[in-house]
Amino acid sequence: MGAIEDVYTDLDTDIEFDEFETAVEEKVEEMGGLADEETAAMLIAHEIRDDEVEGVADIKPDMDEAKFLAKIQKIGEIRTFERDDEETDGHVMNLTVADETGQIRITLWDEMATDAAEKVNVGQVLRVSGRPKEGFNGIEVDVNKVEPAPEEEVAVEALDSYRIEDLSLGLSDVNLEGRVLDTDSVRTFDRDDGTEGHVSNLQIGDPTGRIRVTLWDEQAPLANELDAGDCIEIVDGYVREREGALELHVSGRGDVNVIDKTIGYDPQTRDIESLSIDETVDLAGGVIEIGDKRTFDRDDGSQGQVRNIRVKDETGDMRIALWGDKANLDIDLADYIVCTAAEIQEGWQDDLEASAGWQSTVTKLDRDPPGASTPDDSSSPANDGLAAFDTTSRTSETSEAKETSETAVQSSEAVQTAQTEEFTGTVVQAGSPVILDDGSETRRVVTDSSLRLGERVTVTGPIQDDKITAESIEREE
Repeated sequence: MGAIEDVYTDLDTDIEFDEFETAVEEKVEEMGGLADEETAAMLIAHEIRDDEVEGVADIKPDMDEAKFLAKIQKIGEIRTFERDDEETDGHVMNLTVADETGQIRITLWDEMATDAAEKVNVGQVLRVSGRPKEGFNGIEVDVNKVEPAPEEEVAVEALDSYRIEDLSLGLSDVNLEGRVLDTDSVRTFDRDDGTEGHVSNLQIGDPTGRIRVTLWDEQAPLANELDAGDCIEIVDGYVREREGALELHVSGRGDVNVIDKTIGYDPQTRDIESLSIDETVDLAGGVIEIGDKRTFDRDDGSQGQVRNIRVKDETGDMRIALWGDKANLDIDLADYIVCTAAEIQEGWQDDLEASAGWQSTVTKLDRDPPGASTPDDSSSPANDGLAAFDTTSRTSETSEAKETSETAVQSSEAVQTAQTEEFTGTVVQAGSPVILDDGSETRRVVTDSSLRLGERVTVTGPIQDDKITAESIEREE
């Protein structure tokens, strides 16, 4: 076996030997006899090793050339354009390809584009060689050479739409449906070219997780038009990374549409009693205390704002500091909220507290908290922890009318046979119904009496469907 064959065998490359041997001969000629075949072969081998990447995620824009295997995920339309200095038209086509490490867009030009338009299919594996560059939506590859590789396997599915758990750094042309968890205000910034840009953010979730969405320029005002709970479809998004977390970006070529569809979101929250300082966690609970909004001056002269609330779950309660726009959220006592990406810090009097900053979301959920009992669930404790919290809106006249109507039509026989209970607690919601909290349990109370927020009372009466119908109320002095 000759020197060229030895180097080629050690190289373990997908390049054919004939192609390698030709490159070696050209290198010998190029160096004018300063290198023999073995030296030239080693130089070519070194260049090949530099070009080949382990996966799409390893492709960098400063590479002279990248060679890789990938499967076609999406085929763009072939476009025709006029060249300034030539009579013939040019042609270009984009393909989105992926492997196990990520996804990238490749660009085919002229004859390569017209040929591919007739021959390529989604799911086909390609062997690609080209020059990486920084494109509009991230790294792209201008293809020098591409050919089918039917003998190769690339373990990645071709997806028309994604779930949040499917996203990875470098993905583009992402179509995804999700539920809006949180929005913020539109911000402006100055570009290097002197123009003004606009940006805003959303947090969305689906059954597989949640992600922050960044909306650029003409898409940015959507943050003011969408509400938490809206279900949306994102078209042609692309994935970036910020401070170690993935984000989904949408610019001028993408779109965001409200859809008439319910997208589930199941936050994986932690029990309050299990939380420790310096953790970043998701937590949930019923609101038992709401503080006033406060404003303050930052070091840079700008003004900030914060509001504290306290939430309670089956294991304990904790104060949450809501910063910035989150201080303006419409939150009422007894609302059930989920706070994501909250930083656990040391609070007042050595208590732990959660800080909900720019990365966090605070969402009211229209559902019963975990462990809540229902009239049909006789096995559940009637008043365990947060089970007594009503998670529907307290400002809706329709809801209050429905509550009053349901109470009015209860039969006297049912009330007479219901178990009588005495409960002492502090009024954490004054309205219909009243909600009392004794520090470990809560009760909903149906009464015509006017009770004040923070007042401590003892209520006696029959309990049915998790509500006490007050026959007597004693106020503590």
